[in-house]
Amino acid sequence: MILDEIVAKKKIRLQERKAKFPLEQLKQQALKLQRKPLDFQYALRQEGLSIIAEVKKASPSKGVIRPDFDPQAIARAYLKAGVQAMSILTEEDFFQGSDEYFKQIRSFANTPLLRKDFIIDEYQIYEAYCMGADAILLIAAILDNTTMKRFYNITTTLGMHCLNEVHDQQELERVLKLGFPIVGINNRNLKTFEEKLETTGELRNSIPSDRVVVSESGIRTPEDIQMIAGYQVDGVLIGEAFMRNPNVTLAVEQLRGSQ
Repeated sequence: MILDEIVAKKKIRLQERKAKFPLEQLKQQALKLQRKPLDFQYALRQEGLSIIAEVKKASPSKGVIRPDFDPQAIARAYLKAGVQAMSILTEEDFFQGSDEYFKQIRSFANTPLLRKDFIIDEYQIYEAYCMGADAILLIAAILDNTTMKRFYNITTTLGMHCLNEVHDQQELERVLKLGFPIVGINNRNLKTFEEKLETTGELRNSIPSDRVVVSESGIRTPEDIQMIAGYQVDGVLIGEAFMRNPNVTLAVEQLRGSQ
């Protein structure tokens, strides 16, 4: 299964990083920064459907999505379009992401930034803080409850938010029981990579009204936006639809106009 391959490779990458720069040194670096992250949750609570626009070069299932990939130009186009937040891939091996892309965008972006990666170690949370992230992704499919709660506590202590991602009812029940305020519903099955927008509708009914809900994956057309908006979610995370359009700003405006 591709998810297992990604996690296995991530463990190797982390061993290499820790050998070069140990966790305690990273914690000290974070402590010295005293950075105040932007409010990712507040951005998602804005009126209408908030857009988390993704900076994404490739994916395991689709290969290279945007050959002429210029992360800074893409991010500036998103800012011009007035997106509420951005998601930036930092996973190197399967999504061709980079910490450097994130840092480059952070240097000028005035909107909340989500570090999109496969978080399996607290080391990555401190990394995210040091590179300027305002939020991280926690995937229920690869974390047990104890680990997920511990990662959430570390993240919030640093002033960041967590987008807690679920794919099915069982994962949703776990996340709700833990009391996490932001729930991401991924319409893509990480085992088969099949996309089904109805997943958002099926799971949304079980989520209390005080939680922030984000629909992720498979949202490409004005009709998709209208469908997702009908489920009464707070935001959408969109990457591929924007990455495949030569005019990123126009792509955002066209989808937003369909709400």
